[in-house]
Amino acid sequence: MKWAVRGARVACVLGALWSVVSVAAPKPAFSAERVRERARELAGRPYQAPVAALPPEYARLSYDQYRDIRYRNERARWRDAGLPFQAQFFHPGFLYTSPVMVHEVVGGRVETVRFSPDLYDYGALVKAPAPARMEGFAGFRLTHPLNRPDHFDEVVSFLGASYFRSLGRGNVYGLSARGLAIDTALPEGEEFPSFREFWLEKPVPGADRVVVHALMDSPSVTGAYRFVIIPGERTVMEVEASLFARKAVKRLGVAPLTSMYLFGENDRGTPDDFRPEVHDSDGLFLWTRGGEQLWRPLRNPGQLSVSSFQVDGPRTFGLLQRDQAFTSYEDLEARYDKRPGVWVEPVGDWGRGVVQLVEIPTPEEVHDNIVAYWVPEAPFKPGTELRLGWRLHWGSTPPEPSTVAYTTATREAAGSTPGARRFILEFSRGGTEGSGPVEAVVTTSTGQVLRPTAQHNDVTGGWRVTFELLPGPGAPAELRCFLRRGSETLTETWSYLWTP
Repeated sequence: MKWAVRGARVACVLGALWSVVSVAAPKPAFSAERVRERARELAGRPYQAPVAALPPEYARLSYDQYRDIRYRNERARWRDAGLPFQAQFFHPGFLYTSPVMVHEVVGGRVETVRFSPDLYDYGALVKAPAPARMEGFAGFRLTHPLNRPDHFDEVVSFLGASYFRSLGRGNVYGLSARGLAIDTALPEGEEFPSFREFWLEKPVPGADRVVVHALMDSPSVTGAYRFVIIPGERTVMEVEASLFARKAVKRLGVAPLTSMYLFGENDRGTPDDFRPEVHDSDGLFLWTRGGEQLWRPLRNPGQLSVSSFQVDGPRTFGLLQRDQAFTSYEDLEARYDKRPGVWVEPVGDWGRGVVQLVEIPTPEEVHDNIVAYWVPEAPFKPGTELRLGWRLHWGSTPPEPSTVAYTTATREAAGSTPGARRFILEFSRGGTEGSGPVEAVVTTSTGQVLRPTAQHNDVTGGWRVTFELLPGPGAPAELRCFLRRGSETLTETWSYLWTP
């Protein structure tokens, strides 16, 4: 999956009376620009797939065997230095058969982190490998006193292809992000870029952030990434990416997020399950530079669904877990109520393009079936470079408060009119205060909207909207709804794709 540059030692012979001695070679210098030039140089050469470098028995590890290998906390990088961050490294094997190289950067110089069986405890299901037979790691995680000062919590993990995930204070791991998505949901199949090499900058004492660099490669695109990771109530990741096209890309997905949605209040399906809802995220949020805020509840569709929202540069978009009530999930193990949302905040002007949402049918909660990303309008041609920056906000609360009321629930049932479907929407209280009648504005792309009403919800302090959709013959319907008082918009726009 990933490769790296190896360090060296040299031998010097100083005359007949001198013995042969090993002298440490000067550690190579490091800069983000050097990673960028590596990516540019790679893009100019034919793609070479990584070669699996594992002993066969580790390439065939089962799930249970892989879980029986545990990193020894006392061997964490930077632990003995008493720094506010520590690094641990995932063992190669199981799904991760092409190890990546990881380096430490200290004072602008690079030292490769070497694999050793001494870093791990091997359980009864698996034997430790001979040190000479293993090289590199599957990935790494960084820990930090996120929730209390006397305990190092995992705050970010880079593991598999270009996947990584993080969380905020009080969260448990949920959805993931990726370095890049290529040709997602196209008939010819998706391409998965991989981070091949990492450089971890050693933090200084008292640091509130840590910096990670990564080299990405794939048949179509190479890339150099710089991540600044700042843990907190919301963990913020500042991302800079330089992308180089090796060949034409039909669909370039920038800042992709990947999540899971099995069923929920708006899309129950027919689960034989005691839990009311099962999902890592319950909706896509989009805030345009023009000021419109949009909420798209997620679904587990009967067939592949791709929705595109054209905007002239998004202000923010993300996959969120808005419903954070334990009673909505009743799962003491998965704790879906503690899963974070992720807000993508573009840095600079991304220009025109679309935020795209992909929903894939799945029968089980172990599959990530939701993807969201930004697709630039301008084509990404071979020989060109695309430089972009964005911030990822991981947590349970938004990085900036909404200026209008937001959707808190979507429910669907049989309508009172034969063949109709009834929708019940809940909006929060914020932004709806005032006097005068409130109107529910509901539109549909096909069919007919019947009896839209807006009712103040005395229990929540917000508003409830009800309406019925009388569908057209066999056609899906794009529904939109918001509340207004006179000419004032009170809520975000609820957007929903209903399919027969």
